[in-house]
Amino acid sequence: MLASGLAVEAREMSALIRRVARQLPADAETIRTALLALRRRGWITRLNDLASRAGRLWARRADKETAAGTVAELAPADETLLAALEAVLAQRFRSLGPTPEAALEAVLAELTEAGQPALSADRHAQLAREVAVAFGLSGEDSLPFLDAVGAREARRRREQREAETAARSRKREEVARLRAWEKSLVEFRELPGLLGCQEREALRWIAAGLIPVARRIPQRGGRERWEFDPAELATLRRAVPQWRETDRAAVEAKRRGGPAAPALRLGKGAVAAIARVAALDRYAGHFATARALNRRITLVTGPTNSGKSHTALDALAAAETGMALAPLRLLAHEFRDALASRGVPASLSTGEERIPVAGARHLAATVEMCPFHLPVDVAVVDEAQMLADRDRGAAWTAAIMGAPARQVFVLGAPECATQVKRIAALCGDPVEEVSLRRKGPLVAARAPVGLGELGPGDAVVAFSRRDVLDLRAELVRRGRRVAVVYGALSPEVRRAEAARFREGDADILVATDAIGMGLNLPIRRVIFSTLRKFDGTERRELNTQEIKQIGGRAGRFGRFEEGVVAVLAGGGSPEFVKTMLEAAPLPPEDPRPLVQPDADIIANVAQEIGSDSLFGVLARIKRAVLRPDDPNYRLADLTQAMAVAGAIDGVAGLSLLQRWTYALCPVDERDNGVARLARWAIEHGAGRGVVPPNAGRLPAPERASRDELERAEKTHKRLVAWRWLALRFPAAYVAREEAHAETERLDRWIEDVLRQQRRAKLVA
Repeated sequence: MLASGLAVEAREMSALIRRVARQLPADAETIRTALLALRRRGWITRLNDLASRAGRLWARRADKETAAGTVAELAPADETLLAALEAVLAQRFRSLGPTPEAALEAVLAELTEAGQPALSADRHAQLAREVAVAFGLSGEDSLPFLDAVGAREARRRREQREAETAARSRKREEVARLRAWEKSLVEFRELPGLLGCQEREALRWIAAGLIPVARRIPQRGGRERWEFDPAELATLRRAVPQWRETDRAAVEAKRRGGPAAPALRLGKGAVAAIARVAALDRYAGHFATARALNRRITLVTGPTNSGKSHTALDALAAAETGMALAPLRLLAHEFRDALASRGVPASLSTGEERIPVAGARHLAATVEMCPFHLPVDVAVVDEAQMLADRDRGAAWTAAIMGAPARQVFVLGAPECATQVKRIAALCGDPVEEVSLRRKGPLVAARAPVGLGELGPGDAVVAFSRRDVLDLRAELVRRGRRVAVVYGALSPEVRRAEAARFREGDADILVATDAIGMGLNLPIRRVIFSTLRKFDGTERRELNTQEIKQIGGRAGRFGRFEEGVVAVLAGGGSPEFVKTMLEAAPLPPEDPRPLVQPDADIIANVAQEIGSDSLFGVLARIKRAVLRPDDPNYRLADLTQAMAVAGAIDGVAGLSLLQRWTYALCPVDERDNGVARLARWAIEHGAGRGVVPPNAGRLPAPERASRDELERAEKTHKRLVAWRWLALRFPAAYVAREEAHAETERLDRWIEDVLRQQRRAKLVA
């Protein structure tokens, strides 16, 4: 392949010589410069091949480009190219840290953050030798460094193998326990013999919840096969006489027209005991402080730009104490600013930062950070339609049920009303419903909008980072000034980009549906680039709530009296947009609120089943705690938590609840987030400090490629996870100032990249 490439290069060089000879005077230096420029493209290909054969995964494309640029020969040998690459790598190693130890760790971090596979022991030793040479260490002088590095790497590999082996072993044990339990289950026909009762009695007691169904297996025709735990039935058999007595008393009471006899509770048994200690079917009772208060819920529903937040924030600011719970860190900051503008100081609490304010009696926080044991006068829970979100809905259930306030304002789209009122009923809280209208009309455009028709105040919505950057590139090519907002950007960068659009530094905003939540912007028209999106499971048409929520950002009271919602030419039908805007709110497919275990539940279930395995505890909760047909609640998806549990259950030095904290850490599985958590957990469990992620050297913003921008964004998200853990494990995550500085550096660099309006390289 390399020979073929060189042959092509030779033909291109001959053609260039003829072209240069025709067009230029006989200037040997001009010809030589042109030939060098052409040949360097081929040298980069050769360097790729040479570095790959040598196993130099740490040699980046930028290093090879720089090395090729330093070669002055027209026909350099492989040795010359490799020497140039080694010189560039040595310079990069020295720039990554003041010592060879620091430089080596930085290179390894770069490889990890770039998603490269772990280096083999031989490759790790090779990298260590190259770093040593870069710092002037050779021969015997390098031995102390190489010996220490080798010992440390051997220890890390040993600990990782031990943790992985232990985790696999514990997972196999727990799976075997579950399978043994499932094999022990008996069918309904065996109940009369095991309980000493008749079938009709068993059916009645099952319906009353006295006999728990361990497993329900769907059958054809919509039927189910019920299975029961014989160990549990054995403990219940002694209750049968009482149940019969209760039945007789109920019949007698009914005959006389008196009150019904009280129902009996489940006895202690395998499944029933786990369900009892977890009590997810009585979830509202977990929030003792909220239940002790005489709470009133005010449900404020309405479309975007209807003044929901303004109404609630006025009440919050007038209260002596209060809290505002937002769906995003960015919006928690906005709540804090809104309270400050009303003369009310507020502290801030999000997953990765705390900003206490001395004397403040108000708090702005993300929903997951709701302080359930801090009574206040007023609480605000925003964006309640998130109750239906499969990933985060359980956090809204907990916040609405557990907000420890005498007055709770719940804000959301009209679609959330059913679930909020259901939650209030489960809590026994009275509800007052306030329905608001938009302050200005929202209309559908009659015709599609072409790219050339976009003007100041327009926001184009796409549904992937790639599409956002592609649209940005095309608009910049057409001479437009563009700001962008998408999910991978940090709150600080989103806020800076929004400010550019708000203040007129950018004419057009290109964004994902991230603008659908918060970010009050002066948008004239919202223009969908497409009316279909991939929702993580399938590619589907946008629903009415999505079009109303995102499209509703158009129109700003006092700036644009009418909001217009349109679709980009080729992206779909304007009639579809009109139909969705006029459609009535859709009720949720399943109105039962999502719930998930907390630390107390994890500890109680672990004690009940006699296991310290987090995977085993979560598997039991998933199987036994909340029946699929529970009339009140649904169990949240525990898939990612169980994946983390399976990866770190074997880490020595971490308690069950510490492992549960790791399982709650926000990571992206598509970015090897679970494996990264496992590496951090091993360092933590061994009593060593966990080094924060670092993006390494970044190019000048005007020379940044799309890949380099994505690398910086991913590192920023990894820093969010690191800082989240640092707040919970400060003794293990000690380099907090370093992590904060790297976060700010990335914020500045990413924003500088996005400000570039005349470069095409970013979107190449």
